[in-house]
Amino acid sequence: MNGLVVIKGGGDLATGIAHRLFQSGFPIVITEVAQPTVVRRTVAFAQAIFSGEVTVEGVRAKRTESYDIYEALSQGLIPVLIDPFGKCVSQLKPYAIVDAIIAKCNTGTALNSAPVVIGVGPGFTAGVDVGAVVETMRGHDLGRVYYEGSAIANTGIPGEIAGYTVERLLRSPATGRFASLRDIGDKVCAGEVVGTVSGAEVKAAIPGILRGLIQDGLMVKTGMKIGDVDPRCRQEHCYSISDKARAVAGGVLEALLHLG
Repeated sequence: MNGLVVIKGGGDLATGIAHRLFQSGFPIVITEVAQPTVVRRTVAFAQAIFSGEVTVEGVRAKRTESYDIYEALSQGLIPVLIDPFGKCVSQLKPYAIVDAIIAKCNTGTALNSAPVVIGVGPGFTAGVDVGAVVETMRGHDLGRVYYEGSAIANTGIPGEIAGYTVERLLRSPATGRFASLRDIGDKVCAGEVVGTVSGAEVKAAIPGILRGLIQDGLMVKTGMKIGDVDPRCRQEHCYSISDKARAVAGGVLEALLHLG
């Protein structure tokens, strides 16, 4: 299909990209793993893997088998496939591939994978393994497109929101199965238990709204990011694409048009 874009990953940043490209007229296919550990599930097309179908700001995505891709596209949907190794690329022969896994490293995307190949965030070098790289670090260069070189290296420190950085994150205190006690959109207090992992409590460090929380029942590892508390306490932020995702999406659209 002419103009088809395969987006690797269906998290909140990838969803912002998919949404903008879809609204700009590009047919989109998303590839995901069998159990996505997406935190901002209410604004992630990856959630279709669990729920079958999801709508984000008016755009619908549906879990789809490889043989149903074209039917879903003809219905104006974004197909979401369980395809962690991108095997569908050889079948679809897309116009462009956008690696938005945000793995902080290249997990297998190559410059010759499609006519246009774009990497999102650190781990890619423009002109070597992708045609362009889009910056994901909050700050002056967020959304900037690099046609040479790489994005800013991962610092391990999330961007500041209302004066908080690492305090916003919920990390797993143990290795095991996550059991949720609260829902995205709930207000929480500092010290409040929002879930458990193998009996160990997951506590909020600051007051705010649960903007993100991984799917209940998933297996997690010690130190893994499993939630996000937003100190701004704006419930609508839980259900809309973020400023960061929109900025990154704009960069991807620029790169797609520039390289095409």
